[in-house]
Amino acid sequence: MTKKAVILLSGGLDSSTCVAIAKSQDFDVYGLSFRYGQRGSYELDAAAAVAKAMHIKKHVIIDIDLRAFGGSALTADIDVPKGRTTDEMEDEIPVTYVPARNTIFLSFALAYAETLQSDDIFIGVNALDYSGYPDCRPEYIASFQDMARLATKIGVENDQGVRINTPLIDMTKAEIIKLGLKLGVDYALTTSCYDPDEAGVACGECDSCLLRLKGFEQADKHDPIRYQT
Repeated sequence: MTKKAVILLSGGLDSSTCVAIAKSQDFDVYGLSFRYGQRGSYELDAAAAVAKAMHIKKHVIIDIDLRAFGGSALTADIDVPKGRTTDEMEDEIPVTYVPARNTIFLSFALAYAETLQSDDIFIGVNALDYSGYPDCRPEYIASFQDMARLATKIGVENDQGVRINTPLIDMTKAEIIKLGLKLGVDYALTTSCYDPDEAGVACGECDSCLLRLKGFEQADKHDPIRYQT
């Protein structure tokens, strides 16, 4: 029987690497992306390009209006922080954190997995080179895994339930990039920027851009996307 996996696909470096990992493990990949009121549509364009290039089984885009709540620089008229140091990123939860976003996304992925009769969800969270988001930590994923086992038909009828796979959680950005390149990921299709310009060109100064650039530098690889600076 063919294995199916639902992958939260943002169009970024990490989620695209997760697609490659799942495919290397012989999963049929079902990508799930969200139009949630974020700045621009560039990450969705990137997600669609990655889905097409990597020949995934199906790519679904869900509409959610998180701008109705705001509370984040990604869903409200709040400036995106620029030029922060690694220490500053580790010191506080930044204003680019979208309240409960991974919980919302994983809940949709859980519902999708049940309809597909899939035992596996992949999410590209990372607890090393990241911006300090609380919903990227291993203890959060473990708690969601427990909840999923209790709250779903598949969890009640199957001792294992749906697995939340986090293959990147203990990897540095450099390690992720090296693995992705080995698995054939075309990072030129991806985008990581929180605040691109009108043409979708990355700012090069937000937390996500800086972490991405640091990863490519430490991996001794060239980042193929364009930057404003």
